[in-house]
Order: sequence, then structure tokens, then C-alpha cells
Amino acid sequence: MLQLEAVIKSNLFMLIKHRAPAVNFFKPMVFILCFLPFMLLVFNALNNELGPNPVEEIIRTLGDWAIYFILIGLTITPARKVFKLNWLIRYRRMTGLFAFFYVCMHFLSYIWFDQFFSIENIVKDIIKRPFITIGFISFLLLIPLAVTSTNGMMKRLKKNWGRLHQVIYPVSILALLHYFMMIKADYLVPGVMLVILSVLLGYRVILKFKR
Repeated sequence: MLQLEAVIKSNLFMLIKHRAPAVNFFKPMVFILCFLPFMLLVFNALNNELGPNPVEEIIRTLGDWAIYFILIGLTITPARKVFKLNWLIRYRRMTGLFAFFYVCMHFLSYIWFDQFFSIENIVKDIIKRPFITIGFISFLLLIPLAVTSTNGMMKRLKKNWGRLHQVIYPVSILALLHYFMMIKADYLVPGVMLVILSVLLGYRVILKFKR
């Protein structure tokens, strides 16, 4: 009986370690989960449940989720290597594109609800407030990463694709700096994000030196 139990446990471990789960089956569910924060935000906006300052709530919520997805995307590679879960790589592109989606919605809500598409006011705000400038720079840096996220671009760029997508590291730092400069109190959430980002980037630095 004990021998049979050991065999079952051994087989389960091998399945987890070496076999990918049904990625194509779970991908729609992961997509819905990633899209859920946006749907909930729209639902709350339509029902006037965004508090006394709905514009600020919309902009900040979208910005928060953009950083969350950047961190999730950066977590996939270490988790894949440390825990030998190679199938996780199949979700990295989706999380990266959702990070870009939430950044776009964050920027769109700012220029629409806060600035009413006034180019003059947007330019003045970018020059006047440093955290807006930093946020705008990180948004611009994400555009080439989103454009080159297809299989075709990976084949065209070859090794340069990996070098280009390392831009996500400074983008993540700029995004978090943008967050810290924007808030006036309650640094708990960005503080936790800073610890997570430090671990994720530190892991990559250590790995590079080991190589």
C-alpha cells in the first residue's frame, strides 16, 4: 500500500514538473480573469459607485492594474525556472499585452476624463508635473514591446527581440517611480510593489552574474 502511494505521488510530481496543463483550455479563463478588473470598473462607473472623485478612481485603478500585470509578467520567468513549470511561458505574452492594455486605458482616461483631449493642457501638464512626464515616457517605451509581441516579429528580430524586450525592466522601474511620485500618503501598496520588483530584478541580476 505504501509502495503504491509512493508511486502515485511520484507520478503526480512528474506530471506537474514535466507536463504542461491544458493551456488552450485555461487560456480563455485566464483572459477573462485578466479582463475582469476592467469590467468591474466599468460596472461601478455605470452604477455611480466610484466614490466622490470617480475620475481619479478610474485613472488610479487602471494604473494600478497596469503595474500589477507588469509585475505578473516579470514573475513568470523566475517561477518557470525555479519551480520547473515551463508551461507558464505560454501565458507571458497575454499578461504583457494586458499590462499594455491597462496602461493604454490609464493614459486614455487621463487625456479624456481629466484633460478632455486638450493637447495644449496635456503638454503643459507633462512639462509641469514630473510624475506625468515619467508615466508618459514609460507608456512610449511600452509601445514597441506591444508591436513586436507577435510570433512574426520574434522570427524577424531573432536575438534582437530579446534585447528589445529587456526594456520592460526600466519601464517597470519608471512605472513604480511614477506611482510613488503621484501619491501623497499611504505608501503601503507601492512599498509592497517595490519589494516584489526588487526581488524580481535582483533574481535576474544574480542569474546574469552566475552565468
